[in-house]
Amino acid sequence: MNTKISVIIPTYKRPQLLLQCINALVQQSMASEYFEIIVVSDGYDIETAKAVASIANSRSSQNIYCIHLPVKAGPAAARNFGALHSNSSLLGFTDDDCLPDKNWVSSLWEAWNKDGRQEIAFTGRTLVPVNNPPTDYEKNIAQLETAAFITANCACTKAAFIKAGCFDEAFPVAWREDSEFHFKLLERNIPVVKAAKAVVVHPVRKAAWGISLKEQKKTIYDALLHKKHPSLFKEQIKHHPLFNYYAIVLLAFLAIISLIKNQRIIFTIAILSGTFFIGQFTIKRLSGTSKKSSHIFEMIITSAIIPFLSVYWTLRGSLRYKKLLL
Repeated sequence: MNTKISVIIPTYKRPQLLLQCINALVQQSMASEYFEIIVVSDGYDIETAKAVASIANSRSSQNIYCIHLPVKAGPAAARNFGALHSNSSLLGFTDDDCLPDKNWVSSLWEAWNKDGRQEIAFTGRTLVPVNNPPTDYEKNIAQLETAAFITANCACTKAAFIKAGCFDEAFPVAWREDSEFHFKLLERNIPVVKAAKAVVVHPVRKAAWGISLKEQKKTIYDALLHKKHPSLFKEQIKHHPLFNYYAIVLLAFLAIISLIKNQRIIFTIAILSGTFFIGQFTIKRLSGTSKKSSHIFEMIITSAIIPFLSVYWTLRGSLRYKKLLL
């Protein structure tokens, strides 16, 4: 049966989060027979299959399907696979850690029905509840509220999806693949319209200590995005290099070399200058965030390490994708 809209959710081994997302979707104001929920597991995952089956069996009137990629290939590939199996002219995308508002599906459908263009995309409103004051991690996640286009809350017609060339599966993790798809929409003159009534809540999960260090690895894919869309990358992602990062790294090397050569004055200057830049970076991250002693300690330690990791992964991405990114 052809439905009005297909909701596609990529996931992998997060059944508890997924169940919360699906529970929000089965309570939509739009009648269940008018939309379908396609869960795409990034590789076979028996727990995900069981979780989806449990809801599907209890909601016989709801069109809920669970399919899986033959091998793990990332969320971009999972979304493409879901779109391939969809039965609708409009595709809605959200993530397994999101909670769509009860009017989310109907709002996306109404936005398209009102516009009427066959090649069009929509970006909804995403809410990120955080503590007051937030942690540095919560503050970063909260930026999703002002992002131009994110897969946590977006939609497009299948015609626009095909014209844009789908999600680029060269992005194997949940990072920059939504920006890359957004840029392709813009470059192909496919309008991206704000659907303010289409609301999704994106809770912030509890993060491990030092999560910001692990996040730096994603920087490697900035080089790929820059290579594919240099103008839009500079315009919307990174306007200029992070000079303070490079200054900290260079000063650290200068301190090591001067120490080896027993040049104490240069060593002292390098150490003091590096400490100054790290201090500035730490203060910037603490601005408007939690002042708990544990959080301050985490910011001090990670602020001293982040520049090195960021520069490493940036340069590694530049080498991998043969596109210099500073």
